[in-house]
Amino acid sequence: MSELKINVKGMMCTGCENRIKNAIGEIKGIKSVDANHKTGQVVINSDNEVNIEEIKSVIEDIGFEVTE
Repeated sequence: MSELKINVKGMMCTGCENRIKNAIGEIKGIKSVDANHKTGQVVINSDNEVNIEEIKSVIEDIGFEVTE
């Protein structure tokens, strides 16, 4: 299993966390997603290597900003 951590700007509440979890969870190969609006971090677990650009695109498409 592979773990990926992404910093996301714009999450303000648990509703934001859930939007991100649901959107990323639709990507093939994703096993779990944990989003925390207090830390601004999203932790993604997958079976194998996933396309980080696809994940970033999904996050940005629903209105959030991926930061380094």
